Amino acid sequence: MPVAGDPYALTPEKVREPPASLLGQLGYCGPGFVLSASIVGSGELIATTTLGATAGFIVLWVIILSCVVKVALQLEFGRHTILSGRTPLESINRLPGPKPAGAHWTIWGWFLLQPLKIAQMAGIVGAVALVLNLVVPQISVPLWCWVSAGVVGLLVSLERYRMIERSSLALLVLFTLLTLTSVAALQWTEYAISGDQVLSGLSFQLPAAATMVVFAAFGLTGVGGDEIIQYGYWLLEKGYAAYAGPRDETDAWRARARGWIRVMTLDALASMVAYTLVTVAFFLLGAAVLHSQQNVPEGNALIESLAHMYTDTLGAWAHWLFLLGAFVVLFSTLFSAMAAWTRMYADAFAQVGLINFRDQAERRRTVFWLAWAFAFLWAGIYLFFEKPVWMVALGGVATAAILLLVVFAAVIFRYRDTDQSLRPSKLFDAALWCSIVAIVSFVVYGLADLASKYL
Repeated sequence: MPVAGDPYALTPEKVREPPASLLGQLGYCGPGFVLSASIVGSGELIATTTLGATAGFIVLWVIILSCVVKVALQLEFGRHTILSGRTPLESINRLPGPKPAGAHWTIWGWFLLQPLKIAQMAGIVGAVALVLNLVVPQISVPLWCWVSAGVVGLLVSLERYRMIERSSLALLVLFTLLTLTSVAALQWTEYAISGDQVLSGLSFQLPAAATMVVFAAFGLTGVGGDEIIQYGYWLLEKGYAAYAGPRDETDAWRARARGWIRVMTLDALASMVAYTLVTVAFFLLGAAVLHSQQNVPEGNALIESLAHMYTDTLGAWAHWLFLLGAFVVLFSTLFSAMAAWTRMYADAFAQVGLINFRDQAERRRTVFWLAWAFAFLWAGIYLFFEKPVWMVALGGVATAAILLLVVFAAVIFRYRDTDQSLRPSKLFDAALWCSIVAIVSFVVYGLADLASKYL
């Protein structure tokens, strides 16, 4: 639903009563599916299938856990955004603790991890170029890199997000159907999946040789640390906080806030079901087809390796459909991630006093220039390394580390900034702490294991 004027400004005329019916609530869903579009390219198509190809079925439990366990943190950040009306980084900058140069230490920690995230997005640009080069080989991969980066920079700088979001998600549904069809078709091939293979993936074992890939996949699949933060911007731009209205501590405001939090919860859970289904499907294809062939996607052969998941199950005719679907998935990831990055960085610059994020004209100007800067930075970095799988994996490690910063913020939001009359249920608190314990345990184990091997 479009919001008139500046979506970040909470004014009385924007107040809207939350829908009471399930159908009405579904009509306001959207922010969670925007995150799904940004997740699928790097998390599902690349990291998940690479994990399946490397480790086989044994780590299926990691994929399921990584999709489900982070949603409680996402909901806590979303709840706080609706209740406060602040952007995620504005809220983070109000946390207790040191604030060098005006920004909270967690924001500086986020900045320090960004080089690895930049490598991840550069890997996505390269993957898009590899797909386009297979379709039109007369144009080289480097040139396709610059073209892809330029197109996405142009689209984000012009803020044509709504149109691209709808078309990308529609095509994403088609690619998802193709993937699910491929999984079903496995059962009539030599790569048929048995019940024992699936059960072996639920045995909570970790292959020592694949720690880096497992750790990266945990960070990249489902909502990662960055996506949890980004969710707040899409909630604000969708209008949830504006619909609840300025916080005036009245009973009417509390009732509206509860209602829009329910809509947000439905949005997050519905998108979780969708991306979990797709993620598991991608993983099963990688484990069944690529692992049995010892075909681990890497380098500029990434797309050709992934294509085997479709051509070996559906037939050679599926090659072109795969390329179309891969382009849609990767480009939608690139576009939605770029849209989120420009907003997060503009907000981060505001926290250190470089711009005024709340000034709509200044925010749009900053988003415009950041879109072009990121586009060509990502393209240039890919052409320097040309290792898309490795680059995406580095981003996954950073994303997992950012989860620790998100956990810290979520605990403060829940126990220091919560209006007692709007506190969540005990069931939610139990889910939140299960999420925190699982994430901290996994991330600390992964970082310690990587440090012991590479330091």
